[in-house]
Amino acid sequence: MTTSRAVTWDVMASHGYGTAWVAFDGETLRARGRAVGTDPEPYWVSYELETRDGYVTRRLRVTTETSEVTRTLDLRHDGRGEWTADGQPFPEVHGALDCDLGLCPLTNTMPVLRYGLHRAAGEREFLMAWVSVPDLAVRPSVQTYTHLAATGGGGGRVRFASGDFRSDLDFDADGLVVDYPELASRLTPR
Repeated sequence: MTTSRAVTWDVMASHGYGTAWVAFDGETLRARGRAVGTDPEPYWVSYELETRDGYVTRRLRVTTETSEVTRTLDLRHDGRGEWTADGQPFPEVHGALDCDLGLCPLTNTMPVLRYGLHRAAGEREFLMAWVSVPDLAVRPSVQTYTHLAATGGGGGRVRFASGDFRSDLDFDADGLVVDYPELASRLTPR
């Protein structure tokens, strides 16, 4: 059964906003999103994300635009650990299962849902194909997610760590970020 959600975040880290329209079907998700930011310079971003079973990234298509340039990226994962960026092999992220679009809280969802880390104890380390915004450079990023506590309504708190950076994220029951201190906080409709 497919369920759909629209989520908007105040993205403090970019002095902007982002909205994602997400459809869950079994253990897959499809999403499209748009965001606007002013840091490091005014930009907008538009993306489409799709996963295969187990919330493993299949494809991320992104477009960013600044006053100077429009960039696009078509990042694909073959399901066996191999990635391409704009049709060219990208071995730097070999073995990664997920993409992580910079300043986009949605892409924290896949590893959390895959292991139920918003609901149950556990800690997992991941290699991610991290995409910076607005330049769309792809880099390997080792990230650790650790379940800290259950919260009301089936959600939970999960510690995100990468290098020296640490933040305790709140997720709802669907595995979507509610609060990511210093990066983004969900806006609620009136």
